[in-house]
Amino acid sequence: EIIANDQGNRTTPSYVAFTDSERLIGDAAKNQVAMNPINTVFDAKRLIGRRFSDSSVQSDMKLWPFKIIPGPADKPMIVVNYKGEDKEFAAEEISSMILIKMREIAEAYLGSTIKNAVVTVPAYFNDSQRQATKDAGVIAGLNVMRIINEPTAAAIAYGLDKKATSVGEKNVLIFDLGGGTFDV
Repeated sequence: EIIANDQGNRTTPSYVAFTDSERLIGDAAKNQVAMNPINTVFDAKRLIGRRFSDSSVQSDMKLWPFKIIPGPADKPMIVVNYKGEDKEFAAEEISSMILIKMREIAEAYLGSTIKNAVVTVPAYFNDSQRQATKDAGVIAGLNVMRIINEPTAAAIAYGLDKKATSVGEKNVLIFDLGGGTFDV
């Protein structure tokens, strides 16, 4: 079952916006991006676990309205103005804000506390990106039990409603058509 967010949507945009008075996450952040582009962060997944000097980071930076600077150990830091002050956030921190929001939505729906989580990542993520994603979960107060590939999660979800009625081995092709990638 997919839990709808506070806007009634089954998906939540990975956007975080900072204003003079508040921090917005998900739909609320995406809905105001045109009015506040330099303080609305998206695509944190493209930064997580990478170095500022990586060619992909340098290339992506040219497309984003928000500012990225090199931080300690060449970590890309996102610079925004929040409540009148310039603040720097790592991609893990931005991702953790989204994870906290998702946990809160699930807790409200289920009526219970969530501590453990399995987090999915693109199949192409390297060890550094996987560890940084796990770190985002820890920052969000979650016990990240496992990091799994997005196509693996799709395959598991497919299998959950299948009964073992047929004999022999079956092959299932799983297509994971992501926003910027296509995994099989």
